[in-house]
Amino acid sequence: MSKPHYIQLAQQLTESIAGGRFPVGSLLPTELQLCELYGTSRHTVRAALNELQQLGLVNRRKNVGTRVMAAQANNGFQPTLASLEDLVQFGEEHMRVVQSIASVHASAALAKDLSCETGAEWLRISSLRLRGGARTLPIGWTDVYVAPEYAEIAEVVRQQPGTLIGTLIESRYGRRIAHIRQEICACTVEDADMAAALKLTVGTAALKIVRSYLDAAGKMFEVSVTVHPAERFSVVLQLTRSAAATPGRSA
Repeated sequence: MSKPHYIQLAQQLTESIAGGRFPVGSLLPTELQLCELYGTSRHTVRAALNELQQLGLVNRRKNVGTRVMAAQANNGFQPTLASLEDLVQFGEEHMRVVQSIASVHASAALAKDLSCETGAEWLRISSLRLRGGARTLPIGWTDVYVAPEYAEIAEVVRQQPGTLIGTLIESRYGRRIAHIRQEICACTVEDADMAAALKLTVGTAALKIVRSYLDAAGKMFEVSVTVHPAERFSVVLQLTRSAAATPGRSA
């Protein structure tokens, strides 16, 4: 059986990247240019580029283009997060499989992550994050905590699993995300149910990312706590020197 055209194109592009025709850091030709270069349709080109992105070879950004991120495929996932828009796009590009939705009261340990008082009530939405379909290993487990007054969002989350919960709150309640505070630390997976869902053993090393979503007034209305298996996920942060910076000086 012959391979789909987009798979063949993805293989050709992968070989071109590995061979140095499209070096790391460079932009690939535009979709239309790739159509002309390989004599194929735009649909095929987009599907092929999506395959390359899933492999960690490229990063696609609206109004920027497709940038080569690595010469060889990465079995894990390595997003480049340089803006709130990047984070929203990352969340929307990966499948969320809801595991449970429940009202909880913060333990002392959880209260520390959520920057709230012990015993505070939250609506917790627990999900697996998948990349590339249900047959792949999960890249993470996310517990999203929202204020109890947003409890009606639970049903919407089940109906729209591909939309960020923060985006759903924005559209339904008008609470706009203005800032996201992100904290990253190492941890181990100690919860047996979480470990089983992630196909890990208890005690496996992981990366914990706590994101606090704030409105324009600086008030927090949502917190997500995501645990990523160490070998399946890393984060790339792009730092840009300001125009006023003085060369040769460091912080």
